[in-house]
Amino acid sequence: QVQLVESGGGLVQAGGSLRLSCAASGRPFSDSVMGWFRQAPGKEREFVAAISVNGGRTYHASSVKGRFTISRDSAKNTVYLQMNSLKPEDTAVYYCAARIGILVVSSNDYDYWGQGTQVTVSS
Repeated sequence: QVQLVESGGGLVQAGGSLRLSCAASGRPFSDSVMGWFRQAPGKEREFVAAISVNGGRTYHASSVKGRFTISRDSAKNTVYLQMNSLKPEDTAVYYCAARIGILVVSSNDYDYWGQGTQVTVSS
């Protein structure tokens, strides 16, 4: 069992930056692929970024590539999402997720989820 708690969301103007954090507890963090997803009102949950167990491999959705960066700190059992050049269309609830296995992008394949943190980007 993995427990995930996100933080760092908030209100920011377009062009600004935020860094989301996801603190993990329970099952060893080092065993888990970690991902970030987001869900805007009236839309389906969508993949944002994922990082492999050892942090050596990352994958970002095309909509955020070059602006967002996922990273992890095993000593702190925490995964981060650095978000730069934010746009109003990035407004959503952002969720951290974990899975045991290979790095994948489908939300259906993630076993553990945080409660989400709201990110609002004003124009």
